[in-house]
Amino acid sequence: MAQKYIYAVGRKKTASAQVKLYEGKWESFINGRKFDEYILRSDLFDVALKPLKICKVLDGTYYEVEVSGSWESSQASAMSLALARALASQDEGHRKVLKASWLLTRDARKVERKKPGLKKARKSPSWSKR
Repeated sequence: MAQKYIYAVGRKKTASAQVKLYEGKWESFINGRKFDEYILRSDLFDVALKPLKICKVLDGTYYEVEVSGSWESSQASAMSLALARALASQDEGHRKVLKASWLLTRDARKVERKKPGLKKARKSPSWSKR
């Protein structure tokens, strides 16, 4: 029997996270690996799990995440947004709390492209008078 879940997507830079949020007690997986095996930096635990902690549903839910692109910091932020969106669609009370904490806002910043004639996006070559 397939268990019912809530699906949501979160993105940051080039990272994209697809979350299936389940109710109940089970282990959470990211790309088929356990949560603490995938995220190794302790500060990113707080970033990824902030929506669950704010809504006080950390013990009563588990999730499966498929994340790709970018690197671990952006992936954790993408997971956070996806979890927040899933919780907001689950309950209107969660939505108010998450919106007040700015967790439902997508960070739209991306890497600026390199322009011709410059070394990087904005860095110009050294200028000499002669």
